[in-house]
Amino acid sequence: MSPKHRTAWERVQIARNPARPKTLDYVARLLQPWVELHGDRAHGDDAALVAGIGSFRGRSVVVLGHQRGGDTKENLARNFGMPRPEAYRKAGRIMEMAGKFALPLVCFIDTPGADPGIHSEERGQAFAIAANLCTLANLPVPVVATVIGEGGSGGALAIGAGDRILMLENSVYSVASPEASAAILWRDSAKAPEAAAAMKITAADLVSFGIADGVIPEPADGAHVEPAAAIDAVGERISAALDELDAQYRTPAGLYDVPRLLEARVEKYRGIGAWREEMPPVAEPVVVEASGD
Repeated sequence: MSPKHRTAWERVQIARNPARPKTLDYVARLLQPWVELHGDRAHGDDAALVAGIGSFRGRSVVVLGHQRGGDTKENLARNFGMPRPEAYRKAGRIMEMAGKFALPLVCFIDTPGADPGIHSEERGQAFAIAANLCTLANLPVPVVATVIGEGGSGGALAIGAGDRILMLENSVYSVASPEASAAILWRDSAKAPEAAAAMKITAADLVSFGIADGVIPEPADGAHVEPAAAIDAVGERISAALDELDAQYRTPAGLYDVPRLLEARVEKYRGIGAWREEMPPVAEPVVVEASGD
């Protein structure tokens, strides 16, 4: 099937391909040098989310990204890319560092969702995600987030509330997985393909809704077939987005116009979504003709 006519479910399968380039693949090709940072300064470090600072095409940036494994052993070590609270606290610490040193934040999204285990809940998973959203909303530097694979629920949103949101052509972004949605709606996870189509989770769908700001084309059979080309394409779009944000919000003194930047960010998210109240049709008046009696 032509790449432009793939179903939503087919794109979900491509987004989940284990050979698809991961955050550290992007870092290795796009950032030189790169220094990874660890730990939340409270509980520990979580390898499901990587963070660091590096040079991207002559520009110093701070990077956050979900990291899946390439095989079973690595997936176990990285919890299949499902961050625990300490990952989000680490991310929040790094976000604040970006703000302190006036460095743009670049995020790579690729997770089925935040870790749902009881230990994560006990350590404040929901609070950690909410705290990151608050930090992102008030971060005084540009934020560019790119969905490179699967963007699952709050686990993705916790590093995804950017000034620009980009999506690879075969990536998906959703409030829940198609399997979970099918189980909720039809009590049958086998209906995941139908759920994927109904949920409108593809890159083209999200751009049409005004949630994502652009689709990055992939090689015909997916980013995993020509990873270098896919990574370079992502790098070009991130660079263009940062240039655009610099042109809009960096002052002649080299600082960011923070009030304007934050106002635009708020307006972006206020403008997402629409609703319409459906009024019941007005019944036609019933005309009763008088009888001849």
